[in-house]
Amino acid sequence: MKKFYTPVAVTMGEPAGVGPELCLHALNSRVKKPLMILGDADCLAARAKKLKIPFKAEVIDPNDKTFRDPGRRAVIHIPLDEKPRIGKPSAENAPAVLAQIKTAARCCARGLFSAMVTAPVQKSSILAAGFDFVGQTEYVAECARQKNPLMLLAGKKLRVALATTHLPLAKVPRAINAKSLFRAMKTLNDGLQKWFNIKNPRIMVCGLNPHCGEGGYLGDEEKAAIVPAIRRARKNNIDAMGPFSADSVFVNAANGECDCVLAMYHDQGLPVSKFAGADGTTNITLGLPFLRTSPAHGTALDIAGTGKARPAGMLAAVKLAAGE
Repeated sequence: MKKFYTPVAVTMGEPAGVGPELCLHALNSRVKKPLMILGDADCLAARAKKLKIPFKAEVIDPNDKTFRDPGRRAVIHIPLDEKPRIGKPSAENAPAVLAQIKTAARCCARGLFSAMVTAPVQKSSILAAGFDFVGQTEYVAECARQKNPLMLLAGKKLRVALATTHLPLAKVPRAINAKSLFRAMKTLNDGLQKWFNIKNPRIMVCGLNPHCGEGGYLGDEEKAAIVPAIRRARKNNIDAMGPFSADSVFVNAANGECDCVLAMYHDQGLPVSKFAGADGTTNITLGLPFLRTSPAHGTALDIAGTGKARPAGMLAAVKLAAGE
């Protein structure tokens, strides 16, 4: 009997960046689930021609429920307002870029897609167009009507989640409180169980300050917020440990002493995660009713259209979204 699958949506992202060529590589992958690329079909065709990448995909409507054959490939055409210039993003195309994400998220919420993968976007172009845009993690959650998304970077050696995401460093201490941290630990615990099949996830929690505050001499966020959140998590059968100093916890994690590290802010966790292997690292949004993944890199405007973009990150994100 032939097996049918609910499609995985893949957004094209910034048309002037590497997103279109990464989507082309995804279309040519051996993933069993059907893939739908949400983006401008003409842009994809032009990039395919320039880089001599095979491009065979039909243009269909997102409500086509017959699109479930294994290995099938298609494009949902979301036209750009301006012909893209490789390496030079335009604010004119920001509405189309956001439309890709919104369509994918809302179709996932309706069950038309099983998961979504997002290619990188150029935040500066979206902001220049007048949109109040913090990042794709927050925007996907907004489209899915979820309030507390959690960013997780999953690589071969490390999994790192962020208690706060795209915040200026000066605002991070005010965002660290026992209630939000417990919520992050619960979302992380549930996500690791659901998407990674880890029965009892072990979570190492970072401190915010150097040496975890040195007993209060270098800051009191550990005593005031992080320790109470860990205690509450443990009372709720979440195996949270710490807080640990960020200058050593990642070494312990890489040695297999936990299943994930919960970092307090963006540049505490992401540099280590990417250094451990950016090509195969996947950005995952937890706290949604569906799975959203993305390669852990940006638009790479300097190499867009040159053929130098490595598709490993995108392919890892697509495979995870497809459950392979």
